[in-house]
Amino acid sequence: MEVQIKRGLLDVCVLAAIKYKDSYGYQIIKDMKPYMQISESTLYPILRRLEEGKMLTVYSVEHNGRLRKYYRITEKGQKRLSDFTAEWKEIMSVYSFIMRESDADE
Repeated sequence: MEVQIKRGLLDVCVLAAIKYKDSYGYQIIKDMKPYMQISESTLYPILRRLEEGKMLTVYSVEHNGRLRKYYRITEKGQKRLSDFTAEWKEIMSVYSFIMRESDADE
């Protein structure tokens, strides 16, 4: 898969993982696991990029004597998810066109 497409998909998947409930790194990985594998070394740069892009905010909560970073989706992050849904419909339309042409050649 093209790197830019994969990067965009991962960003949106991380936003979707925290869409309804604030979460932390390990929980995000667990929540995504049924759909895709993502490692900590992949997740944390995505979280930093999304934070820098103002698509999520970060706050810390003490848990078992340590601070745990929680991530919350912002309005801008919600808009990115909404925009992605519209873009995906267009991508699926193009995919259908490509597959139709391939089927006609056979």
